[in-house]
Amino acid sequence: MHQWGPPTTAYRRAGKESALPSGVDRALLRRVWAFAAPYRRRLVIFLVTITAGALVALAPPLLFREIIDRAIPQRDGGLVALLGVATVLVALASTGLDLAQRWYSSAIGEGLIFDLRASLYDHVQRMPLAFFTRTQTGSLISRMNNDVIGAQRALTGTLGQVVFNLFTLVSTLVVMAALEWRLTLLSLVILPAFIIPAKRVGAKLQDLTRQGMDVNASMNATMAERLNVSGAMLVKLFGRHDDEVASFSRSAGEVRDLGIKSALYGRIFFAALGLVAAIGTALVYWLGAQMVISGDLSLGDLTALALLVTRIYGPLTSLTNARVDVLLALVSFERVFELLDTERMIDDAPDARVLRDPVGLVELDGVTFRYPSAAEVSVASLEGEGAAALPLDARVGVDVLHDVSLTARPGSMIALVGPSGAGKSTLAALVPRLYDASEGAVLIDGHDVRSLTQASLRAAVGVVSQDPHLFHDTVGNNLRYARPDATDAELEAACRAAQVHHVIDSLPDGYDTMVGERGYRLSGGEKQRLAIARVLLKDPAVVILDEATSHLDAENEHLVQQALATALAGRTSLVIAHRLSTVQDADEIVVLDDGRIVERGTHPELVAAGGLYAELYRTLVRDAPLTRGAPAA
Repeated sequence: MHQWGPPTTAYRRAGKESALPSGVDRALLRRVWAFAAPYRRRLVIFLVTITAGALVALAPPLLFREIIDRAIPQRDGGLVALLGVATVLVALASTGLDLAQRWYSSAIGEGLIFDLRASLYDHVQRMPLAFFTRTQTGSLISRMNNDVIGAQRALTGTLGQVVFNLFTLVSTLVVMAALEWRLTLLSLVILPAFIIPAKRVGAKLQDLTRQGMDVNASMNATMAERLNVSGAMLVKLFGRHDDEVASFSRSAGEVRDLGIKSALYGRIFFAALGLVAAIGTALVYWLGAQMVISGDLSLGDLTALALLVTRIYGPLTSLTNARVDVLLALVSFERVFELLDTERMIDDAPDARVLRDPVGLVELDGVTFRYPSAAEVSVASLEGEGAAALPLDARVGVDVLHDVSLTARPGSMIALVGPSGAGKSTLAALVPRLYDASEGAVLIDGHDVRSLTQASLRAAVGVVSQDPHLFHDTVGNNLRYARPDATDAELEAACRAAQVHHVIDSLPDGYDTMVGERGYRLSGGEKQRLAIARVLLKDPAVVILDEATSHLDAENEHLVQQALATALAGRTSLVIAHRLSTVQDADEIVVLDDGRIVERGTHPELVAAGGLYAELYRTLVRDAPLTRGAPAA
């Protein structure tokens, strides 16, 4: 894993991203060079092959000069043949060096892409849940794809071009000066005309490049949200197809317009430099011809100079624009480092211990919690256009849990009930450390969860959510996500216990059946039972059920309840439910309201107390539909 080093001042966490500073950020350059450390040896060889290629390219004009000045006047056929062979050898050497350059460029570039993507993916996977609740998936994917490739091009493409052009220019000028220094000076008098266009156009191209990256990321985010099953269904159900097409067309139009502007500015820039170069070349031809006529210069020298002068203005044009090229290339590195520099609020402590043989004692001791502000967990440019326009530090969280204390003894069931927004799911999310308590402590088996490794903590906690997520993969692979080494027999046993084996067995390919994106080929009850089977394979000491049956019909709820009875046997469980019939047998019912525990006790005790729980219970019983399997009041 790379040590990325401290963030540079070029990065901005608040507000809309501004353009890079007018000068190259040296701290960023040092960081890029440090990042390329594993490839420095190959980079050196790559640069050596580039310089060797530039030297070899000087040979053909000089060989042609010898043919004109010596071989032809002397009518020396042997010399002509020798120079011809030399020309072929030069071509072979040039081809070999070009292949070597291409190999080293590819090896370094693909290695850099791998390193950047792997490091970004690792870093993002370790980000807290709050990061993902604020981040647009499409923008994140764009950052991990397009910007990574842009960063790779910066190190192999831009760096290689700068070195090649610099060495080509210097070596060509040296050879030209040796042939005729006056013509060489004449070819350089137009140098100021190269610098002026570069300064004027460079900043504009840099700004257009940054805007293009942002707009492309926004367009990718829109596609990622609308082109999945849930997004497509929402568009269809609300009849918003035309609006979506119009909105996407506006984004795509911005990308198009920026592309046209960038192409136009670039073409004007190079056309202006090309015109200047043509004038310089014409001056060399005119004065050189005069010198040949007067006898001050040989025809061979003029021919060589005519060929060499064309090798000046191309590199000179590119080098004049080198600063712009470097700045544009560094934009990608800056965007990659911006993401890597985002601090992880939840991370393993340096001395974190492994939770071994958990028994499932869960304690909350004076827990107060507020959701982190955007500035603590987010990157403005990944939140979307509206969020990026706001100062992140202005959106500060408020307390949603207040001094909560409770204990779930091993093997017990604790039910969390209360109105929507009371803090039930938030409290449950603190146990597997999806969030950290702002005050107080959450403990497992007497250990503060912040003192444990996240891997061992989450191995001890299983969660079945209201809408369980399934990957677009086979049934078997979705189940083995809990335990990759599980055997087919263990998969079947878990599914039998979860009351879902007979469903899988009836599928065309059994456990090899693709479930579709987010499991949309399965019913809600089937997905819930698969999620329970997955938890059974995991075999955790603590199980959290977050509204696991709230969206099911009576028949499916009955099957899921049977599966849950198996899943919870011998395990500590925290059960969040609006259907109070599902938690009447809990060892303790904890009633939350506005982030505070307002009641606790068994079902009969709370009904008799006549408080909030009794009110909720009476309301639910009064409004309960008379469906088959519905519990009696």
